[in-house]
Amino acid sequence: MSIHISQHRIEGAPFKPSPNQGSAFASGLPDAIIIHFTGGSSAESAIGWLCNPQAKASAHVVIGRDGVITQLVPFDTVAWHAGASSHGGRTGYNKFSIGIELDNPGRLKRTEGGDYVSAFGRKYPAQQVIAAVHRNERVESFWLSYTEEQIEATFDLCIALCANYPVWEILGHEEIAPGRKDDPGPAFPLDRLRQRLITRGRDEDTGFNRKPDGDIDPDTPSRGTGFVTASKLNFRSEPRASADAIAPPLPRGTVVEILDQKAGWHQVRVNGKIGWLKSEYLKTG
Repeated sequence: MSIHISQHRIEGAPFKPSPNQGSAFASGLPDAIIIHFTGGSSAESAIGWLCNPQAKASAHVVIGRDGVITQLVPFDTVAWHAGASSHGGRTGYNKFSIGIELDNPGRLKRTEGGDYVSAFGRKYPAQQVIAAVHRNERVESFWLSYTEEQIEATFDLCIALCANYPVWEILGHEEIAPGRKDDPGPAFPLDRLRQRLITRGRDEDTGFNRKPDGDIDPDTPSRGTGFVTASKLNFRSEPRASADAIAPPLPRGTVVEILDQKAGWHQVRVNGKIGWLKSEYLKTG
């Protein structure tokens, strides 16, 4: 499924505006995605609650078990999904991130009779339940599986978000609020999502044009020129999405000198700085 975003909304997706939202993101944001589960009985009930002013909470989208994505807040606007949160030296993730809620009741309990029951009392078939250890815990517990449709929709949406916004990290609520939150839990393939979109090639040695002290040689010869095709493109210190930005994102049309290429990245020189750009957002020739 190909997802297109226009004017910060998903083309063709249901839009039910939530009043629970903040102001527009600051320049260069959002640059993170946070994955949640609703902890409720259905996508409809989650949407209804997140659109209720009394909730004082929202997310940018809710994804049902059938894979249908309903948008509640435009992607250029702060939603109230993260709460008290911190990770990697940053706090207050509402102001940095897009929130994705997946319809899932979360942790289940197994009764003496062998039933799997949610916190709100609903029973779920054993074939839909997995036993797994949460990343923040040591003891196995029970979780309702996400559907293939949900996982596919989440991956496709994250691909579209990464293409439209300067996203460099994808996290679970459990990682920005450990001990307080446990979503999306071990039933969701969060690490696989990150591997596909964020951390691929993280451990690969760049091996290009480095001086003995580790800095890139400024005299590296040019292999030609190219220009940025994305609205804004992060300029990184290494060929990986988790690397530090060495300058503000480059706007569309910025002309760069091509120095080298590695694992889906181009090493370039622009305005006297040498760094790395994602190849898919760079037109060369």
